[in-house]
Amino acid sequence: MRELIVLGTASQVPTRTRNHNGYLLRWDGEGLLFDPGEGTQRQMIHAGVAASSITRICLTHVHGDHCFGLPGVLARMAVDGVAHPVHLHFPASGEEVVRALVGLAGPGIDLRLVPHGAPGEVADGLAVVPLHHRVETYGYRLTEPDGRTLVPERLAAAGLSGPAVGRLQREGRVGAVRLEDVSVPRPGQRFALVMDTAPCPGAEELAEGTDLLVTECTFADEDADLAAAYRHLTAGQAGALAGRGAARTLVLTHFSARYPDTTGLAAQARARAGRATVLAAADLDRVALPRRRAVGAGRG
Repeated sequence: MRELIVLGTASQVPTRTRNHNGYLLRWDGEGLLFDPGEGTQRQMIHAGVAASSITRICLTHVHGDHCFGLPGVLARMAVDGVAHPVHLHFPASGEEVVRALVGLAGPGIDLRLVPHGAPGEVADGLAVVPLHHRVETYGYRLTEPDGRTLVPERLAAAGLSGPAVGRLQREGRVGAVRLEDVSVPRPGQRFALVMDTAPCPGAEELAEGTDLLVTECTFADEDADLAAAYRHLTAGQAGALAGRGAARTLVLTHFSARYPDTTGLAAQARARAGRATVLAAADLDRVALPRRRAVGAGRG
């Protein structure tokens, strides 16, 4: 299963209907929790998310609305007896804050700290890219390698079945039959999370060719001066990011409390998002990754 579970959509100040940040990405056997703000543990209960499903926690930066829920989440994992290792990724400059938050949670789980201070891959398929905020901030990108899908009719015509098929997938050839003879390309899926940032090359890189792009949308276009001052995105800038990157689905979040209704923000983003489907997230929304791109379709 691959889906995004939105645990919170508020920026600095939560509201009656919006919790602080929190996003759980279910990606096959992994559960990646991004930016658990205050109240995330309770939101997990409302969303039906078990603490045991979390395998990685990824912090974009150490502002409180993106990390103050960490102690509660870790303590809950300990209470629930989570036995598997949990990797905690975060910007290296925030290590003092992260260690303090981890210390509040106490022991009880196999937590492995993974600081990063430069762009690059931090786990298989998971990469970080620097953004432009008031403190060191990184976005995350999860990429599935391209592969191939077997075509049953071609396998039958080639006389392959049972163990021979497994061997073909492992070795790429069985006798005169090559893997590409009995399969079609399968484009890998791509997910990216872009949080607090002004427009920058890193945000563009993260958005490029994504199937599901989650991005902050703190301010409306008419408040562009505020966005620039605090190094955040406007709705239109978020939409343009998706449009230039040929993203397929854009999920807007991290809304300022000054906008009780996000309809206008979604409209501003949609006007610049190209062919992307644009969703203004609400707390506890679930968003499935789009179906795979058609074979031969470009990424932008």
